Parts: sequence; C-alpha cells; structure tokens
Amino acid sequence: MGDQVTANWQAGNAADDSTETRGWLVGHFIDPSIGVRSQKDVEVKWGTHPAGDKRPDWTADDQRTTLVLLVEGNFRVDTTDGSKTMSRQGDYIMWGPGVDHSWEALADSVVMTVRWPSQT
Repeated sequence: MGDQVTANWQAGNAADDSTETRGWLVGHFIDPSIGVRSQKDVEVKWGTHPAGDKRPDWTADDQRTTLVLLVEGNFRVDTTDGSKTMSRQGDYIMWGPGVDHSWEALADSVVMTVRWPSQT
C-alpha cells in the first residue's frame, strides 16, 4: 500500500494500492484510516483490463458524472447515448447523470475513471 506520509498527504502506485477495491483508488468506500484517499466528493479508478475483458451488464440509472480516460490500449465504452472506441493515449469519453454504460477492452488496456460525487 502507498506511503501515508501524513493524514492529508499520500503517495503510492495506483495499480498496487487499488487491488483490494477492484481498481478504485479514491472514494467513499476507502477506509478513512487509509487517509486522504477516503473521499466523499469524487471516485478515481485505475483499470487494467486484458483484451476481451468486458462489463457483463449495463449500469442502471447511475446519477453521477463519469469521465473515462485512456492511458494505453484500445477500449470501447457504450452508452445509452452512443459509443466511443478510444485508441490514442488521452482519448476520453464523459457522460452525465442518468446515462447507462457498458465497456469492453478490445486490446490490453489501462483506463482511468473519475466519477463524482462518490455515492454509496
């Protein structure tokens, strides 16, 4: 787990520090004893997906804003409003509350997801 230098300052590795939370690095579900990564306003995920990995079900009535940013690979996100395949580092897709989604890694991929607010 990352180095908790103080209660309000931490450093580490996103892949290593999110293994116990399905890739989620920041959010309300992080134990407050871990420090500043426990947040109520935002969630951050470091997603490492092998080719062919996909979300088996669509989300249902999520009431948050979501940003998915491609770090590397080839990754498709399908939403109720359209579909986007991200293949160039830095490509992103963003949607607002009420938009359902699913995804598939078309090649080995790494994506960073940011959602807000952090909800139970």
